[in-house]
Amino acid sequence: MDMRPLGTTGLSVSKICLGTMTWGQQNTEEEGHAQMDFALEHGVNFWDTAEMYAVPVTQPTWGKTEEIIGTWFKKTGRREEVILATKVVGRSSRFPWARPHLHGDETRLDRQSILEACDKSLQRLQTDHIDLYQLHWPERTTNTFGTLNYSHPETEDAIPLEETLSALDELVKAGKVRHVGVSNENPWGVMEMLKLHETKGLPRIQSVQNPYSLLMRVYEVGMAEVSVRAQCGLLAYSPLAMGVLSGKYANGARPEGARLTLYPDYFPRYLRPTALAEADKYVGVARKHGLDPTEMALAFVNDRPFTTSNIIGATTIEQLDTCIRSAALTLSDEVLDDIEALRKANPAPAVD
Repeated sequence: MDMRPLGTTGLSVSKICLGTMTWGQQNTEEEGHAQMDFALEHGVNFWDTAEMYAVPVTQPTWGKTEEIIGTWFKKTGRREEVILATKVVGRSSRFPWARPHLHGDETRLDRQSILEACDKSLQRLQTDHIDLYQLHWPERTTNTFGTLNYSHPETEDAIPLEETLSALDELVKAGKVRHVGVSNENPWGVMEMLKLHETKGLPRIQSVQNPYSLLMRVYEVGMAEVSVRAQCGLLAYSPLAMGVLSGKYANGARPEGARLTLYPDYFPRYLRPTALAEADKYVGVARKHGLDPTEMALAFVNDRPFTTSNIIGATTIEQLDTCIRSAALTLSDEVLDDIEALRKANPAPAVD
C-alpha cells in the first residue's frame, strides 16, 4: 500500500482510507471490528469517522461508529498503528438533541461546542488524542456537498473563522488533537483559514474532505489547485457515488441491503436518471478494458495529483477487499482517454 504525506504534518497515510459511517446502523460492532482487522492487515493505516455517524443520522445512532472504533482500540491495543480522523458537526438545526443547551438547539462551530464535542469523541473512541480533527461542514452560508450555485446572504451571524480555529488551537495545545482539517469546504474558506495560520499562528488546515468521483468532479474547479499549491490534499469521499459506479444499480436494480435501496431519499443525487445513465457508461468502459468497475472508479480517484487518500466504505469484507485492491491498479492511457471522452460529453451528471 502506497503511503502519502498528510499535508505538512510529517505523518504518512495510506492511499486508501477506511470509511466507517455504516458501523452502528448497517454494520454491527462485530462487523466493524472485522473490517478494522482486515484493513490494517492490508496496509490501510488511515481511518475516518465523525461524531454524528452512523449515517443516516438518528438520535439513537449518534456516536455509535466512534464507540465501535473505541471498543476495537480497547480490545486490540493497536491505537498507535492507526492515523485516526474524526469530525465535529457544522451548523445545523437538524440535530437539536446533539447539544441542546447551546445556540437555540443548533450545533455550531463556536469555542464551547468544539471543546465539548472533542471531549465526547475522545470518550467514545477510548483514546487520548485525535490525529486529524475536521470541521464537518462550514459554519457560514455557502454551497456545500457538491452543489454549484452560490447565493450570498444579505445578513449572517456565522461564528468567525478565527474563533473556530482558536478553539482548535486550544485542543492542539492540550494534546487532544494533533492536526486539523476541513470537510465540504470551498477555496475561499480554505484560503482564509490558511491566512489565519500565517497571520495569527492558528492551526494549519492539512486536508479537505469533499465528495469526488467520476460522477462528481466539482473539486477540480478551484479546489484542486488549492490542494496542490497549498499542500492541503483531498480526502475523497463517495468515490463510488454511493455504489452507483460499481454497476449494481444498473437497469433499475435495487440490491437488497444496499444503501440506495435502504435510503433512497437520503442520497438522491446519485439516483437521478442522468447520474445512473452516465454510471452505466463508465461501467461499460471498465468492462471494455477487462477491469472491475469498482476498481477502475477508485483507481481514477486514487491517482489524481491532488488526492491524499481515498475514503472507501464497505458493508462486507468482500467489498472492502475489492476496494483495497484498487490501490494496486494503474489505469492505462486508453482507459483514461475513454473516461475523459465521457467527462467532456457530460461533465456534471450528479451535480445540483
